[in-house]
Amino acid sequence: MSQENNDDFVDGFGSTAVTERKPDVRKPSLYKVLIHNDDYTPMDFVVMILETYFSKDKAAATEIMLAVHHKGVGTCGVYPFEIAETKVMQVMEAARENEHPLQCTMEKV
Repeated sequence: MSQENNDDFVDGFGSTAVTERKPDVRKPSLYKVLIHNDDYTPMDFVVMILETYFSKDKAAATEIMLAVHHKGVGTCGVYPFEIAETKVMQVMEAARENEHPLQCTMEKV
């Protein structure tokens, strides 16, 4: 008896039974979106970015902005790859449109 497909089982009578496999469901990898300090981008602009693109309230946005200012980098949020990538692109485009050298990156958690 040969088995052509791993999903099919042929009994001795010529009939085929299909066995179901559980799908391999995994949570997506997560990525931190990071804003990096520079000497030119105004703090108010960074707060506005955090409020607009990361839905932070004024207090949380200010706290992250200060972390960026003092530590050189701050985490804006943690997201699946596609969302993190989109947020990085939005921040970079807003910075470019406003002629600020602000840098935003993402790294795997």
